[in-house]
Amino acid sequence: MTNPTEIKALVFDVFGTIVDWRSGVAREASAFLQRHAPSLDAFAFADAWRREYSPSMEEIRSGRRPYVRLDVLHRENLVKVLERSGIAGVTDAEIDELNLAWHRLDPWPDALGALNRLKRRFIIAPLSNGNIRLMVDMAKRAGLPWDAILGAEVVRAYKPSPQVYSETVDILGLAPAELCLVAAHNGDLAAARRLGLSTAFVVRPTEHGPNQKTDLKADEAWDFVVGDLNELASQLDASID
Repeated sequence: MTNPTEIKALVFDVFGTIVDWRSGVAREASAFLQRHAPSLDAFAFADAWRREYSPSMEEIRSGRRPYVRLDVLHRENLVKVLERSGIAGVTDAEIDELNLAWHRLDPWPDALGALNRLKRRFIIAPLSNGNIRLMVDMAKRAGLPWDAILGAEVVRAYKPSPQVYSETVDILGLAPAELCLVAAHNGDLAAARRLGLSTAFVVRPTEHGPNQKTDLKADEAWDFVVGDLNELASQLDASID
């Protein structure tokens, strides 16, 4: 287990851990579907779009495709979902606008207060598969108080590829254990732990909706296991004071 006093920076998974992607994408999709496919459910549409997320990145992780930013993948995936849903006649401008749904996601209720608490003692930054412009737009809209924007586009690789974690440690000039990944996804944390990072699991039991089956509990003895980000901030405060 990591000595909490060693931690100097916290990096965060964003989609699902910091922001509620499903509700945000469904909100943006709802108006679009009213125009083009009023019988379709906006949450089902958001889920279908998200299901393309990991397979599209795997093409890059595997080396079958050169790196492209997530905005590009999201747009390609959206076109696939539109075609599969039988939605035709959508203009490029409408597709581009709906693709920006991922830039306009709302944080979970605990996120802003906890991030501002943590920022007083630690460097805080996203370690997301989202590209830089996406992360900046989201942060400015939601008030996320990042010290830097880190993640996939910075290292031109997608989690859980090892270089995402190791190169982020190097960028921050830290030893691996001095950097703690905070995520609601056990797989992300497992990849970080293999590179020596500290780990914090925060449960988000409705990330995938009311019938979520995955990541409902910690699969390993992570350095921190918390119910929300305020609990993490309190534990880190107690370990340092």
